[in-house]
Amino acid sequence: MKPDIVGPGVDILGAVPRSARGQSFASLSGTSMAAPHLSGVAALIKSAHPTWSPAAIKSAIMTTADASLTDETGTPASYFAMGAGLVDAAKAIDPGLVYDTSPEEYIPYLCGLGYTDEQVNRIIYPAPAVHCAEMENTEAKDLNAPSIMVALTVDGPAVTVSRTVTNVGAARSVYRVDVSAPDGVSITVVPGELQFDEVNQKASFVVTMERAAPGSALESEILGAQLAWVSEEHVVRSPISIISA
Repeated sequence: MKPDIVGPGVDILGAVPRSARGQSFASLSGTSMAAPHLSGVAALIKSAHPTWSPAAIKSAIMTTADASLTDETGTPASYFAMGAGLVDAAKAIDPGLVYDTSPEEYIPYLCGLGYTDEQVNRIIYPAPAVHCAEMENTEAKDLNAPSIMVALTVDGPAVTVSRTVTNVGAARSVYRVDVSAPDGVSITVVPGELQFDEVNQKASFVVTMERAAPGSALESEILGAQLAWVSEEHVVRSPISIISA
């Protein structure tokens, strides 16, 4: 699901090439203003957690974001407008759990996209060469990302995805699931509770999504839901985008 996140980007005071008037700063808006904010937050997290991977840093940024945003019409913003929400640097430093992904996990995904062995090996070089025919492809929904995007067909089966989280908070902690589903959609998570006894311990869970009534119509072609793991100190939220196919 894209975008991943949004950052401050409206009326930002930024340095500009010196103008005829001798001005070195101006109030600017746009992606070019938001991107430096997000890059700075990523650098801040990396300085606090030097061993974290890029995927873990992205997860921390996304799962702690503020999703209570409105769009230009004043209505609640969709995930396709705001991603996981507005970045919150203070919370991102201490996310509690992260969805980590190694570079190797993307190789079966690249193969599933139809890239040839030569193309995949160019991307992963200097890692050892791979042969796509020798591995099981990974669908986009099954990447261990902090967001979920699935399609539910009218008479199709339920869609199941799995995720693995890594505990980066208190060694002994318990998280309970909190799911918000749109009308007409059933979302179940197993297990409903994750217990950790040490830092960097991993735990996996399965999310199953289906139409509440087979063949029933949904209120929109694209629906938003969310899954959150809640402890005494953290709320680790993942956006879920559901396409009615």
